[in-house]
Amino acid sequence: MSRHILVTGAAGGIGAGVCELFAATEDAQVTAVDVRPEGLERWGARGVVADLSDAGAAAGLVDRVWREHGPVDVVVNAAGIYPATPFLEMTAARWDRVQDVNVRAPMLITAAFGRACAANGRTGAVVNIASGAALRARPGAAHYCTSKAALEMLTKAAAVELGPIGVRVNAVSPGFVTVDSAANPVTEQYAAAVSANPLGRRGLPADVAGAVRWLAGEEAAWVTGSVLRVDGGASAGTTALPLHWNGTSEVQQA
Repeated sequence: MSRHILVTGAAGGIGAGVCELFAATEDAQVTAVDVRPEGLERWGARGVVADLSDAGAAAGLVDRVWREHGPVDVVVNAAGIYPATPFLEMTAARWDRVQDVNVRAPMLITAAFGRACAANGRTGAVVNIASGAALRARPGAAHYCTSKAALEMLTKAAAVELGPIGVRVNAVSPGFVTVDSAANPVTEQYAAAVSANPLGRRGLPADVAGAVRWLAGEEAAWVTGSVLRVDGGASAGTTALPLHWNGTSEVQQA
């Protein structure tokens, strides 16, 4: 049966990868949402331009899409911003904009989706795109790291309240993924520093998209409130450190 998949942050990166996978692997209707109109209608998707930093736009997105394109079965909250702001230069405006896009918008969209499902007697699934930054702070990213930690808890809180009406809410937490994003650019030096992992390569949008599709599907029908880490093992440990000592001390010897 064809499903209707609503994906935010769909103009590039992980969001675009999610749209591409759903369009390629099942008879899905995809609605692609982004503040940038370029490329939204690839893979046969319907494009919707929306600025999710605006609370009204985020709160009304599900109703808008439901009305114009039909009932929604899956919501993927992939939109996010990652500016570089040293902590001592942080302002209320810079802080708030990151929280508005990265946390408030998923909250408003998920709540609206839950209400729509309840009103129409439908079940559904939400998948949020979190980040390894929820677990490990990094310079210039206090607002971003905080937003992703909040998004993980939002995922759990929404799962608890929406489970009884048949809406599952989960998250995928990627490691460093090569997206070549004009919206969220990073230097090669930064990419190299954060991408060391046991599997020895950087992630691709397709790596994350596969996990999203699984969480949104029937095989994960008894999964909700979970954060699935798709990071090449980075959250387990790092391969970027040398052996801490060559040999054993007298006290350490058996």
